[in-house]
Amino acid sequence: MDAQQRRQKIARRLAASTGPLSAAVLAKELSVSRQIIVGDVALLRAGGLDITATPRGYLLPHMPAGVTCTFACRHREERIGEELNAMVDQGCTVLDVIVEHPIYGQLTGPLRISNRYEVAQFVARCREEAAAPLSQLTEGVHLHTVLCPDQDSADRVRDALEELGFLYH
Repeated sequence: MDAQQRRQKIARRLAASTGPLSAAVLAKELSVSRQIIVGDVALLRAGGLDITATPRGYLLPHMPAGVTCTFACRHREERIGEELNAMVDQGCTVLDVIVEHPIYGQLTGPLRISNRYEVAQFVARCREEAAAPLSQLTEGVHLHTVLCPDQDSADRVRDALEELGFLYH
């Protein structure tokens, strides 16, 4: 298989996937290194394919129906899991986190977190990598874009975040 065929296979795998695919998984399937996959994804993006990199791997955006809301939040770093669980417990998907940086402007980190298992994985990875969240750049202030199945779910998210003292006013 040549490089072009490999990139086409990556694009087909991402299109058929219902969730993120890691570079390591794709590398194993295609018998190449993880770095080759990273380069292939960069070339696919440069060619116009809208590939999103999440903490759990690559995916093509598939926006299901529902209500998309943005919530302004503020809390300490150690409460990230509590915040994310408050949103996914209402049946919603946390699409991203956004901060406003004084030099770079808006910085967005894709998340695509939909359940407590994914929250636990995200929090564990942050600890393992000793990675600071984007909100550390803004004294804890950040936005989340959240996809909810309906307005009632979005209202429950708002209520849960308010009750925890996370909503930023």
